[in-house]
Amino acid sequence: MKKNKNNWKQDPDNWVWGLFYYNPEDKRIFPPKRIKEFGWTINFANPNSVFLCVVLILVLMILSESIK
Repeated sequence: MKKNKNNWKQDPDNWVWGLFYYNPEDKRIFPPKRIKEFGWTINFANPNSVFLCVVLILVLMILSESIK
């Protein structure tokens, strides 16, 4: 299974415009980026990760408004 996960991140078909990771087979919310040293990315095919990203953006917006 680990070998498949490593192959998924290298497969260009799993990257939209080379920037956004989209792989419905991969259930991870935060898979590693193509270059491991650059950290993690969001799997936009996983609805949980999209929800988490939206919640995070909303929290940051609310915090930025409350600081003003």
